Amino acid sequence: MIQVSNGGGSFLCGKAIKDPNAAAAGSVALAMHVRAVAKYYGVPVVLHSDHCAKKLLPWFDGMIDADEEYFAKYGEPLFSSHMLDLSEETDEENIAICVEYFKRLSKINIWLEMEIGITGGEEDGVNNENIDPEKLYTTPEQVYSVYEALSKIGPMFSIAAAFGNVHGVYKPGNVKLSPEKLGNHQAFTKKKISSSLEKPIFLVMHGGSGSTDDEIALAVKNGVVKMNIDTDTQWAYWDGLRAFEKEKHAYLQGQIGNPEGADKPNKKYYDPRKWIRCAEETMAKRVGVSMEKLSSVGKYPASNEPGSSQLGELKQPINPALLVSVGVAIGSIGAMLMK
Repeated sequence: MIQVSNGGGSFLCGKAIKDPNAAAAGSVALAMHVRAVAKYYGVPVVLHSDHCAKKLLPWFDGMIDADEEYFAKYGEPLFSSHMLDLSEETDEENIAICVEYFKRLSKINIWLEMEIGITGGEEDGVNNENIDPEKLYTTPEQVYSVYEALSKIGPMFSIAAAFGNVHGVYKPGNVKLSPEKLGNHQAFTKKKISSSLEKPIFLVMHGGSGSTDDEIALAVKNGVVKMNIDTDTQWAYWDGLRAFEKEKHAYLQGQIGNPEGADKPNKKYYDPRKWIRCAEETMAKRVGVSMEKLSSVGKYPASNEPGSSQLGELKQPINPALLVSVGVAIGSIGAMLMK
């Protein structure tokens, strides 16, 4: 799953660009890039946008505009899913806005993720570091209110219910996660709708960085199908760069001159492609760790078969010759009826 945030979209477009549509443009550019290269990786790829607060809805609108345009051409949306984080608003407004957007998204087969209850900490410009601790725990009634409203439109939605989650990573004991509460949400909704499913709700875990193996396992057991680990992957990316700089420090102090000789060039060490790749490798390993914790390893073995294009196939236009033939046939029938 490739996620993009509002800040990430702006970064991809170029931090010097101050156009209000920059975040949407950068996000769409990422989606097109991923689609261009996805066929070479041999695994399914999900394109997702994350954490859209109310003040960022113009960014959300820009991406949906691109989805609808793509859908009109190719019969599928550009992104796979989008996430609305209106948890700072009242529950009534949060759900009402989600309903209106979900009506639009369901027409083009896009999954909606929404958040009810607040994830603490700070991420991408949304600061909940001083929030009332009680709001860090979503109630079963709140979750059911979301399910009741969205299930009338379609089944393709998930709920990020807060159970003490905090963005960022903190010392053990500073954050109290209660993933058992997710089981209570499932049981409450199951009873309300008389479902035959033990877990009728798709749940999402935000603020997964720093969580213990037991906390993650219990969250998955109670219906979590997606976990965000932004902070841990950021650190893993940096750690690869840090380790490279430490190992090659003497080769990174000038363009010329290193332990092998005063006239030896250092370009192959400070070339960004070298140290960025080191960062990518350590981040990929960290993603693998989370896949193991989420029990998703081996669920889809990578394929060696050539992949198909993910840039969309234009809908087949009606053959002009066929239109002419139909027109002639209609004209002939009309002439016979007039005789």
